[in-house]
Amino acid sequence: MDVRRILRVSEAVKEELYEIIGFELEDPRLLEVEVTDVQVSPDSRHAAIKVALRGDQRRRNHALAALEHAAGYLRQELASRLQLRHVPELHFEQDKNPDVESRVDFLLRRARKSRGRDEN
Repeated sequence: MDVRRILRVSEAVKEELYEIIGFELEDPRLLEVEVTDVQVSPDSRHAAIKVALRGDQRRRNHALAALEHAAGYLRQELASRLQLRHVPELHFEQDKNPDVESRVDFLLRRARKSRGRDEN
């Protein structure tokens, strides 16, 4: 498959999953889940979906379990929304990159603390 087509399919899958998970699923375990990246394989049979999970480890585990449980439904929804010959199998994984907002908050707190020490 053409590289540009893979990128377009990946982006389309990402947009649709973001919409479905973020606004249409009513599972409370998925309230703090955000799709951050989708990589569709060259044969379009598999898609690695990275998700940002918030909360403690227990909540993140429950959210991943809920996503795995809903994978069949999500794939069916993708099939009805996207005109693809093969709808990829969905494989969810936690995005290992630190949450940008949390990192910014951490850096701001550290800067405030260091300013407080410098002023004294």
